[in-house]
Amino acid sequence: MSDDQPKSTTDADAELQREIRAGRDFTLAEAIGRMAGPGMMKGVSPITRLQQAVTEIQEYLNGHLTDAAGVLQVVLLRQVEGSDLLLHDVDQPLVALAAYIQKLLDSDYSLKELVRETDVEWGRVYGERPYFEKEGKPPASDDPYTHESVRGALSELVSALATGNPNDVQEQPRG
Repeated sequence: MSDDQPKSTTDADAELQREIRAGRDFTLAEAIGRMAGPGMMKGVSPITRLQQAVTEIQEYLNGHLTDAAGVLQVVLLRQVEGSDLLLHDVDQPLVALAAYIQKLLDSDYSLKELVRETDVEWGRVYGERPYFEKEGKPPASDDPYTHESVRGALSELVSALATGNPNDVQEQPRG
Protein backbone atom coordinates (compact mmCIF):
# COMPACT_ATOMS: atom_id res chain seq x y z
CA MET A 1 0.00 0.00 0.00
CA SER A 2 1.27 3.44 -0.77
CA ASP A 3 0.86 6.47 1.47
CA ASP A 4 -1.04 8.44 -1.21
CA GLN A 5 -3.78 5.78 -1.42
CA PRO A 6 -6.82 6.86 0.59
CA LYS A 7 -7.40 4.81 3.70
CA SER A 8 -11.09 4.45 2.90
CA THR A 9 -10.27 2.61 -0.39
CA THR A 10 -8.14 -0.01 1.37
CA ASP A 11 -10.79 -0.42 4.05
CA ALA A 12 -13.43 -0.87 1.36
CA ASP A 13 -11.27 -3.50 -0.40
CA ALA A 14 -10.75 -5.39 2.83
CA GLU A 15 -14.48 -5.28 3.58
CA LEU A 16 -15.26 -6.59 0.08
CA GLN A 17 -12.82 -9.49 0.53
CA ARG A 18 -14.44 -10.36 3.87
CA GLU A 19 -17.88 -10.41 2.24
CA ILE A 20 -16.67 -12.65 -0.59
CA ARG A 21 -15.02 -15.09 1.80
CA ALA A 22 -18.00 -15.18 4.17
CA GLY A 23 -20.07 -17.22 1.72
CA ARG A 24 -17.40 -19.82 0.96
CA ASP A 25 -16.12 -22.88 2.77
CA PHE A 26 -12.50 -22.56 3.76
CA THR A 27 -10.37 -25.40 2.35
CA LEU A 28 -6.78 -26.52 2.75
CA ALA A 29 -6.16 -25.71 -0.93
CA GLU A 30 -7.36 -22.16 -0.37
CA ALA A 31 -5.11 -21.77 2.67
CA ILE A 32 -2.10 -22.95 0.68
CA GLY A 33 -3.05 -20.63 -2.17
CA ARG A 34 -3.26 -17.67 0.21
CA MET A 35 0.12 -18.50 1.72
CA ALA A 36 1.72 -18.75 -1.72
CA GLY A 37 0.28 -15.45 -2.82
CA PRO A 38 -1.66 -14.46 -5.91
CA GLY A 39 -0.49 -16.02 -9.16
CA MET A 40 2.12 -18.21 -7.47
CA MET A 41 1.10 -21.45 -9.16
CA LYS A 42 0.06 -20.08 -12.54
CA GLY A 43 1.77 -22.16 -15.24
CA VAL A 44 4.01 -23.98 -12.77
CA SER A 45 3.94 -27.74 -12.38
CA PRO A 46 3.43 -28.98 -8.83
CA ILE A 47 5.96 -31.74 -9.63
CA THR A 48 9.54 -30.70 -8.97
CA ARG A 49 12.02 -30.55 -11.82
CA LEU A 50 14.05 -33.33 -10.19
CA GLN A 51 10.99 -35.61 -10.09
CA GLN A 52 10.31 -34.81 -13.74
CA ALA A 53 13.92 -35.62 -14.63
CA VAL A 54 13.82 -38.94 -12.75
CA THR A 55 10.58 -39.86 -14.50
CA GLU A 56 12.11 -39.04 -17.89
CA ILE A 57 15.10 -41.27 -17.14
CA GLN A 58 12.85 -44.06 -15.87
CA GLU A 59 10.75 -43.98 -19.03
CA TYR A 60 13.88 -44.02 -21.17
CA LEU A 61 15.30 -47.00 -19.28
CA ASN A 62 11.95 -48.82 -19.48
CA GLY A 63 12.04 -48.68 -23.25
CA HIS A 64 15.72 -48.91 -24.04
CA LEU A 65 17.73 -50.87 -21.47
CA THR A 66 18.34 -54.55 -22.17
CA ASP A 67 17.26 -56.02 -18.85
CA ALA A 68 15.06 -59.12 -18.94
CA ALA A 69 14.67 -59.37 -15.15
CA GLY A 70 14.13 -55.60 -14.74
CA VAL A 71 16.37 -55.27 -11.69
CA LEU A 72 19.32 -53.50 -13.34
CA GLN A 73 16.97 -50.70 -14.33
CA VAL A 74 15.79 -50.22 -10.74
CA VAL A 75 19.32 -50.16 -9.31
CA LEU A 76 20.68 -47.89 -12.06
CA LEU A 77 17.79 -45.45 -11.65
CA ARG A 78 18.29 -45.37 -7.88
CA GLN A 79 21.99 -44.58 -8.33
CA VAL A 80 21.47 -41.92 -11.01
CA GLU A 81 18.68 -40.30 -8.99
CA GLY A 82 21.06 -39.69 -6.08
CA SER A 83 24.02 -38.63 -8.18
CA ASP A 84 25.55 -35.17 -8.36
CA LEU A 85 25.52 -35.48 -12.15
CA LEU A 86 21.72 -35.40 -12.21
CA LEU A 87 21.40 -32.80 -9.47
CA HIS A 88 23.68 -30.45 -11.43
CA ASP A 89 22.06 -31.14 -14.82
CA VAL A 90 18.40 -31.60 -13.90
CA ASP A 91 17.25 -29.82 -17.07
CA GLN A 92 18.99 -32.42 -19.28
CA PRO A 93 18.35 -35.73 -17.53
CA LEU A 94 19.38 -37.95 -20.45
CA VAL A 95 22.72 -36.12 -20.68
CA ALA A 96 23.20 -36.76 -16.96
CA LEU A 97 22.25 -40.42 -17.47
CA ALA A 98 24.77 -40.80 -20.30
CA ALA A 99 27.51 -39.18 -18.20
CA TYR A 100 26.71 -41.43 -15.24
CA ILE A 101 26.79 -44.58 -17.36
CA GLN A 102 30.06 -43.52 -18.97
CA LYS A 103 31.51 -42.98 -15.50
CA LEU A 104 30.48 -46.54 -14.58
CA LEU A 105 32.00 -47.96 -17.75
CA ASP A 106 35.27 -46.10 -17.15
CA SER A 107 35.72 -47.64 -13.70
CA ASP A 108 35.91 -51.42 -13.27
CA TYR A 109 35.36 -50.99 -9.55
CA SER A 110 32.17 -48.91 -10.03
CA LEU A 111 30.84 -51.36 -12.60
CA LYS A 112 31.52 -54.33 -10.30
CA GLU A 113 29.74 -52.51 -7.46
CA LEU A 114 26.74 -51.89 -9.73
CA VAL A 115 26.65 -55.59 -10.65
CA ARG A 116 27.01 -56.60 -6.99
CA GLU A 117 24.18 -54.29 -5.93
CA THR A 118 22.05 -55.55 -8.82
CA ASP A 119 22.72 -59.17 -7.79
CA VAL A 120 21.67 -58.38 -4.21
CA GLU A 121 18.49 -56.66 -5.40
CA TRP A 122 17.72 -59.54 -7.78
CA GLY A 123 18.05 -62.02 -4.91
CA ARG A 124 15.77 -59.91 -2.74
CA VAL A 125 13.12 -59.49 -5.45
CA TYR A 126 13.08 -63.13 -6.54
CA GLY A 127 13.65 -64.65 -3.11
CA GLU A 128 16.74 -66.51 -4.27
CA ARG A 129 20.38 -66.53 -3.32
CA PRO A 130 22.14 -63.95 -5.49
CA TYR A 131 24.98 -64.89 -7.81
CA PHE A 132 28.30 -63.19 -7.22
CA GLU A 133 31.12 -63.52 -9.72
CA LYS A 134 34.46 -64.51 -8.31
CA GLU A 135 37.74 -63.26 -9.77
CA GLY A 136 39.35 -65.76 -12.13
CA LYS A 137 36.28 -68.02 -12.30
CA PRO A 138 33.64 -68.04 -15.03
CA PRO A 139 30.19 -66.78 -14.03
CA ALA A 140 27.37 -69.25 -13.37
CA SER A 141 25.52 -70.14 -16.56
CA ASP A 142 22.19 -68.94 -15.17
CA ASP A 143 23.54 -65.71 -13.63
CA PRO A 144 21.26 -62.94 -14.97
CA TYR A 145 23.78 -60.17 -14.21
CA THR A 146 27.41 -60.76 -15.07
CA HIS A 147 30.03 -58.05 -15.40
CA GLU A 148 30.12 -58.58 -19.16
CA SER A 149 26.34 -58.66 -19.67
CA VAL A 150 25.89 -55.47 -17.66
CA ARG A 151 28.83 -53.80 -19.43
CA GLY A 152 27.27 -54.74 -22.79
CA ALA A 153 23.82 -53.44 -21.86
CA LEU A 154 25.24 -50.17 -20.54
CA SER A 155 27.54 -49.76 -23.56
CA GLU A 156 24.57 -50.10 -25.93
CA LEU A 157 22.58 -47.64 -23.88
CA VAL A 158 25.32 -45.00 -23.64
CA SER A 159 26.04 -45.37 -27.34
CA ALA A 160 22.40 -44.67 -28.19
CA LEU A 161 22.31 -41.74 -25.79
CA ALA A 162 25.52 -40.30 -27.26
CA THR A 163 24.21 -40.39 -30.82
CA GLY A 164 21.00 -38.76 -29.69
CA ASN A 165 19.02 -41.55 -31.31
CA PRO A 166 17.29 -43.62 -28.64
CA ASN A 167 16.05 -46.03 -31.29
CA ASP A 168 19.59 -47.36 -31.78
CA VAL A 169 18.95 -49.63 -28.81
CA GLN A 170 16.29 -52.18 -29.54
CA GLU A 171 13.60 -52.58 -26.91
CA GLN A 172 13.98 -55.99 -25.33
CA PRO A 173 11.06 -58.16 -24.29
CA ARG A 174 10.63 -58.38 -20.54
CA GLY A 175 10.79 -61.87 -19.08
